[in-house]
Order: sequence, then structure tokens, then C-alpha cells
Amino acid sequence: MFLGIETEFIAKALPLYGQAAWRTVWVAACGVALSLIIGLFCSLARYYRIPGLKSLAAAYIELARNTPLMIHLFFLYYGLPRVGLTLDGITCGVIGLAFLGGGYMAEAFRAGLEAVSRAQIESGLSLGLSRRQMVRYVILPQALAVAVPAVAANTIFLMKETSVFSIVAVADLVYVFRDLIKEGHSNENLFLLTIFYLVIILPVSILFNRWERRLRRDGIGH
Repeated sequence: MFLGIETEFIAKALPLYGQAAWRTVWVAACGVALSLIIGLFCSLARYYRIPGLKSLAAAYIELARNTPLMIHLFFLYYGLPRVGLTLDGITCGVIGLAFLGGGYMAEAFRAGLEAVSRAQIESGLSLGLSRRQMVRYVILPQALAVAVPAVAANTIFLMKETSVFSIVAVADLVYVFRDLIKEGHSNENLFLLTIFYLVIILPVSILFNRWERRLRRDGIGH
């Protein structure tokens, strides 16, 4: 017993929370990575006003940002089997998180793209850069630098959203917490749940903060 917490129960439950933490990190990492790709694609489609894709991207962004993750998960896990497509909980979690996050990441990247001054673009064109070179060497580096704070906030938001994955039978941290708390030991379970979320999310927050400070020090995006 230490500060009202039974160390014996902690030792017994620690491996279960550890496995759940790795599963949570895996689903979050895959979902966030896909959301970055989706968000960047949608932001470029809107920035360059690509016919058809611009309207489609705008509609997707509004749908993703104005519907909760829980609805996405219910649709994927319980709705799709009605039309003959069955997905496991982890796959549903990754797709649902990517769908939700893509809308938020698209807005973050769009803000970064719009922050690139017209003078920078005109300078690149005057140097004879092609459209692809302009995007790769002039526009994207500056846009990404400006978007870092919003991308960081969205990443942390999405990692915390993994707490609802238990509704589609993903044995994540909250799933294990809900399973073990039935036996009592609420203080111990709350302690472990809090510690593991801090261990997962805090390093990501620190990493993004350092990256942002480095970009500011190097003068990128300003």
C-alpha cells in the first residue's frame, strides 16, 4: 500500500495496461499518419481550386469536422456489415480516426498554404521553377512550418479521441480500464489510466514544442 494505492494490484494490472497502451499507440499512429496524407491532399485540392476535387474536399471537411468519431465508428463497425462488409475493431479505429483527423489536418494545412506570401511565389516563378518545384521547394516548406502548431494540436486531439475505441471492441486503455474496474480498485485503475495516457501523449507534445521552437529560431515560415 502506497498513498492509498495497492502496489500488488498495480503489479498485476501493469502488463495488461502495457499491452493496451501499445495497441492504442499503434492505432493512433496509423490514424494520424493517414489523416496527414488526407489533409494535405484536400488542402492542395482547395488551394489550387482543382475542378471537382475542390468541392468534394470541402464537403468532406465539413462532414468530418462536424460529426463525432463515435458516429464514424458505429457506421464502420455496425453499419457496413449490413451491406456485406465486415471490418475488425482496429481497422475501424484507424479508418475512423483518419476520416475525422483528415478534416482537421486539411484546415491546418490550408492555413499554412494561405500564409505563403505571393511575393515568394512570384520570386520562384521568376527563377523559372516549374509548378511541381514551386510546391516542393517554396510553398510546402513554408506552409508546413506555419501549420506545425495546428498539426500538433490536432495530433494530440486525435490521440485523446482513441479513448472511444472501446465501443468497437478494441482492447485499448479505456477498454482495459472498464474491464478491470468491475473488480474494484478504482483508485489504482484511474492512476494507471492517467499515467499511461501521460506517457503516450506528453512526449508527443514536447516533441512538437521543440520542433516549433527550432523552426522559429531558424526563421522558417516567418
